Amino acid sequence: MPARQIDPPPRLLMGPGPVNGDPRVLRAMSAALLGQYDPAMTALMTETQGLYRDVFRTANDATLLVDGTSRAGIEAALVSLIVPGDRVLVPRFGRFGHLLVEIAERCGAEVHVVDAAWGETVPLERIADAIALVRPKLVAVVHGDTSTTIAQPLEELGALCREAGALLYVDATATLGGNEFRTDEWGVDVVTAGLQKCLGGPSGSAPITLSRAAVAVIDSRRSVEAGIRADDEEAAPPAERIRSNYFDLGMILDYWGPARLNHHTEATSMLYGARECARVLLQEGLDAAIARHRRHGRAMLAGVQGLGLRPFGDLEHRMTNIVAVHIPEGVVGDAVRAAMLADYGIEIGTSFGPLHGRVWRIGTMGVNARRDAVLLTLAALEQALRRAGVAVPAGGGTEAALDVYGGKP
Repeated sequence: MPARQIDPPPRLLMGPGPVNGDPRVLRAMSAALLGQYDPAMTALMTETQGLYRDVFRTANDATLLVDGTSRAGIEAALVSLIVPGDRVLVPRFGRFGHLLVEIAERCGAEVHVVDAAWGETVPLERIADAIALVRPKLVAVVHGDTSTTIAQPLEELGALCREAGALLYVDATATLGGNEFRTDEWGVDVVTAGLQKCLGGPSGSAPITLSRAAVAVIDSRRSVEAGIRADDEEAAPPAERIRSNYFDLGMILDYWGPARLNHHTEATSMLYGARECARVLLQEGLDAAIARHRRHGRAMLAGVQGLGLRPFGDLEHRMTNIVAVHIPEGVVGDAVRAAMLADYGIEIGTSFGPLHGRVWRIGTMGVNARRDAVLLTLAALEQALRRAGVAVPAGGGTEAALDVYGGKP
């Protein structure tokens, strides 16, 4: 029997990501394909670079897309910056800090960590002490770790790294577009992100921006000059060559630069989607989008508290776009999630590692950071909790959220 046409069930994705795609983004992705060197295509690439400079709040020339999910951007950054034996420091406070450690170790780095308990941030003083002790070449940190819903303060970290001669890399996958992020003002050398959270698109393209200092490190490691493998005496020693072709940012920068040197065939539809994500965000205004995420995130937080649920983690440093709550004692968390999906078509998330089965994670991000999505999710959660045997205040979640909204749509 031939396969049926794809017809996904309707879902409201209120977990930690991915979220529902903005219809404007999905429409853009259905546009006609172009050849990768068509002047119209290269013009779109150039436009996309300019849009993401504004999204990242940077003047970096080296602002582009890595084709692949947000993890592709992370891997491209680390494999291109790290030479085996380099000391790398990772302030770690959740699941995705562990990911940075794993990738850095696979790159051959000597990795040092500064740990905080899940649900907390790493104090700046401890990071400063570790930088002074380790003298790393690179400090790599997650901005907002969705596994814990906590955001690490970054405003002073760039200056610490500059004083120590270290580059600062930040994974902003879960925060960019919905939380304050200022690449140049904060002194961040490399930032990577993804589309599937606050940017309101599908996973599959990883925006990245690199400072001149970061580009200089990558240039020093080039094994390819002008698209031809170097074979002269000045070629980079094998140990220093970037150990990936697909994720070699030196080659990708050549592809996105004026020379347009062939590296891969650009993922045209994803380019359209990434461009539209940035265009829509900037049309709304970065400050307005951040305020929208903050407002609906506050409403969701108030709503779960109105249902008698206890938030997890340091609320002072909670990301705007996601909240974690302790699962009530005696409740099977995955059963409640399954009921919400089956009965209401609403998805919320569990977590990883030590938090799996202990908390739910509920997102309000991208196109889903809106009033009706918050209220529907809270109403469905109330009913699912009641059917699981939890005594919850009737209408407690939606009423608390409406108090935050103050009657305004």
